[in-house]
Amino acid sequence: MATKLIAYDLNSPGQKYDDLIDAIKGLGAWWHHLDSTWLVRTSSSAEEVRDKLKKYIDNGDELLVVDVTGDSRAWCGFKESGSKWLKETWD
Repeated sequence: MATKLIAYDLNSPGQKYDDLIDAIKGLGAWWHHLDSTWLVRTSSSAEEVRDKLKKYIDNGDELLVVDVTGDSRAWCGFKESGSKWLKETWD
């Protein structure tokens, strides 16, 4: 398993986030404390995650998927629940 950072901008007016959010949550254990940014533990590659999610966005939207597994991480300002997930899950 690896941790993927998923970020998106849905630029088209009237976007429905529900299907995209459900698809992200279905990938594995997730963390979501920033508006359009998620961390997800998944065995899927970044390309596989992109391909699973791109059907939920429009042509003018943007999607970024990055494998962020590793030792380099730092954060501040999150509630305890957000920090706890990061400490326990992100490796």
